[in-house]
Amino acid sequence: MNTGPAIDLDHLARYSGGDAQLEAEVFTLFSQQVEMWMRLLKPDADAEGWASAVHSLKGSARSIGAHQLAIACQTAEAATTAGATKRALAAQDVRECADAALKFIDTHTYKARIQALRSSSKRDNS
Repeated sequence: MNTGPAIDLDHLARYSGGDAQLEAEVFTLFSQQVEMWMRLLKPDADAEGWASAVHSLKGSARSIGAHQLAIACQTAEAATTAGATKRALAAQDVRECADAALKFIDTHTYKARIQALRSSSKRDNS
């Protein structure tokens, strides 16, 4: 298991041009997509629904640099025709990686807001 950050901010910055507001919007969309796709990731789901959910989530993860989540989704995608036990394990891995990515987003967003407040306060006090 990779112990690096859940989201590669350098990867994201290459696509966002380092625009913090755009990145915040992307994080919001990603969080909504995780919530939507994870609801469909059930071990007893039909193969088409399972494959669609993990494939879509994999694409979203890759786009923001959530590499470990993308890998977990790829593994889950390979389990599309496997039994419920293998799917349950794959779904658990996806959930853990998704949770790590969402926690990273929350922490990153909080730190960015604090930094913006400090910068604003310094300007106001100058």
